[in-house]
Amino acid sequence: MSGRRGPRGIFGANPFPMHRHAFLLAGLVLAIPPVHAQQAPSTAGTIWHVKAILPQGRTLDVKAFDPAGRQHDVKAIEHGDAHLLDVKALDGGTLVPVKVIANDDAFAPVKAIGPDGKLWDIKALTPEGTRLDVKGVAHSGRIIHIKAIGTDGAVLGVKAIHPDGHMYDVKGIRTNDAAVEAEVNGVAVAAHIKALPQVGGDAQDLVWNVKAIGRDGHFIDLKALDKAGNIHPVKAFYQDGNAQFMDVKAMVDRKLLAVKVLVSDDKLMPVKAIGADGTIFDVKAILPDKTILDVKGVAQEGNIIHIKAIAPDGGHLGVKAISPHGELRDIKGVKFTEGTLETVVNGVQVRAHIKALPQLP
Repeated sequence: MSGRRGPRGIFGANPFPMHRHAFLLAGLVLAIPPVHAQQAPSTAGTIWHVKAILPQGRTLDVKAFDPAGRQHDVKAIEHGDAHLLDVKALDGGTLVPVKVIANDDAFAPVKAIGPDGKLWDIKALTPEGTRLDVKGVAHSGRIIHIKAIGTDGAVLGVKAIHPDGHMYDVKGIRTNDAAVEAEVNGVAVAAHIKALPQVGGDAQDLVWNVKAIGRDGHFIDLKALDKAGNIHPVKAFYQDGNAQFMDVKAMVDRKLLAVKVLVSDDKLMPVKAIGADGTIFDVKAILPDKTILDVKGVAQEGNIIHIKAIAPDGGHLGVKAISPHGELRDIKGVKFTEGTLETVVNGVQVRAHIKALPQLP
C-alpha cells in the first residue's frame, strides 16, 4: 500500500508525520478538539446504502448493533451537497454518529455512539449471519481506510452506494494530528466516518495551485496577505495518499498556516489563514490588473460551505485546486459538528476547515 501507514501509526504519539516532500513542521497549528453531543435531526435527505464488497463483487450489509442487541441500518446521508456524506446508524428518526474510536488496538474500532455514550458495534453481515468486524486498518495522511475483516483475515472495501449506482468510498476523516480528534457523548473519537467521491490512481502531484476561475476561463491567483501587504502563496497539498481530502495552507516564511472559515456574524463568511500566534492573514483573489477580490464562504449545504471569490459586480467565481498535470479539486469549507463553532485554532474561533475535495461525478 504505497503512501499508507500501518494502523498503530494512526494513534501513536506522532500519528501523522509529514510527507518527506512537504514543508516545515513549524507551520503546524494548535487545534482544540471539539466536544459535541449526538445528532438528532430527521433522516431527511438522500439515503445511500453502506455495504462491504466481496472480491467476487457481491455485497454485504453493514449494520449497527446497540447494547441490547437490536439491529439498526447504517446509511450515508446526502444533505444537499454531495461532496462529503454523513455516515450514521438509524434509530427510528434519530441519526446516531458513527466514528473511529481512539484506541491502541492494531485495527482501530469503528462504532456508533449512543446518546448515553455507550458504543454500538458496526458489523458487516454475511449471508450466513456471521458478523464481520469493521475497522480502520491503515491511514493515508488524514484519511483512515475503513474495511470489513473477513473470517480468513481478508480486508473488504466499504462503500456507500446510491440507488442510481454511484459509489463512494467510506473513510475515516481527521482534521488535525492529535490522537483525539473530538469527544462525542463523552467518548474520545479519533476520526469521523464519511463517504467521499472516489478518485483515480496513487500517482499524484505533491503541491497543487489554488485558483479562482474567471468568467473568461482564465485562472486567478489566490494569495494570503499580511498586514504589511506582503503576498504569500496558497496551495493544496497531497500527502501520504490523501487525494480525497487535501489540506489547503498558506505558505508564510516557509511555514504552513491553516486556512479556515472563521466564525462571524457576516452574511458572507470570512476565509482567513491563521498564524501560530493567532495572527489573521486575509485570503484574496488577485486579478492581473492587481484588483483584489474577497474570498468568502457564500452558502452552506449540510456539511459543506461553498467557497467563492467575489467578483467586482458581486458575482461568485468558483475556487479550485489545480495540479501541475491539470487535475481539479473543488475548494470547500468542511464541517463535522452541528453548531457554528467547529473548533479553536491558535485562539481563533473556526467555523469550518478549508479542504480540496474530489469533483462530483
